[in-house]
Amino acid sequence: MQEPAPYWEKGIDYTKLSTDLAWNFPEQHKGVIKILGGNSSSFSVEVKAAEYINRTFPFVKSIKNIFPDVLKSKFPPLDNLEFYKSTDSGSFADSVELSHAFEDIDCGIIMGDLSKNSVTSIAVSKLVQNNPSTPLVLTRDAVDLVSNSAGDFINRDQLYIIASMASFQKLLRALYYPRPLMLSQPIFPVVETFHKFTLSYPVSILTFHDGKIICANNGKVSTIEIEKTDYTPLSLWSGELAANIAVYAMFNPSTPLESMLAAINHKC
Repeated sequence: MQEPAPYWEKGIDYTKLSTDLAWNFPEQHKGVIKILGGNSSSFSVEVKAAEYINRTFPFVKSIKNIFPDVLKSKFPPLDNLEFYKSTDSGSFADSVELSHAFEDIDCGIIMGDLSKNSVTSIAVSKLVQNNPSTPLVLTRDAVDLVSNSAGDFINRDQLYIIASMASFQKLLRALYYPRPLMLSQPIFPVVETFHKFTLSYPVSILTFHDGKIICANNGKVSTIEIEKTDYTPLSLWSGELAANIAVYAMFNPSTPLESMLAAINHKC
């Protein structure tokens, strides 16, 4: 068996890390987060994510949901909701307004539940490319939706991709990345691939493989046994972890890897 490389970290006191980074949370209301996602038949994850942030991080000044306007009749008129042009299928249409929806915020989350069509893919890809200095969390099916445009945004600063191994496999193929990512691989070659991938691109990543949550940024990779966390392989993608990462990243922009690890172990 190949020995772990020096860039692979294990056995970190993640609980202490969470406490240390939480010191950077403000005492007064500060920070604006927008959560984009949903379609005409599915939008509960996005609503629950906003409610979770409001409940768990009460110091965040503003949390807003962005939905396609086909959902407008589903909600009462509220200040924390924004609606943008929708397609005939009930997802986001391409519009100038949507491409600038993350301006003047402190962190964005593209949560998913997006219809698989080329129009929505183009619309969301434009949003990812804009405002490159703002922390952005891209997760769930949104990663698959924009994979074919990855070459246009993969060098974006402050980009966090939270996705399954299958989604990363698709992303790397779209980038013609020379190292294959196989779902059947043992942990070490996967860690090595993400080590090299995050040396090539400034992205921060989180995925799950072989019973371990894998986080990587700038060539450093950290793994944690999922059984040592409060998550399951299913709940990783519920939206809660992406919300945690968004808040930690917003207030700790210079430590992306540590922010992801701290977010995993955040206790409500």
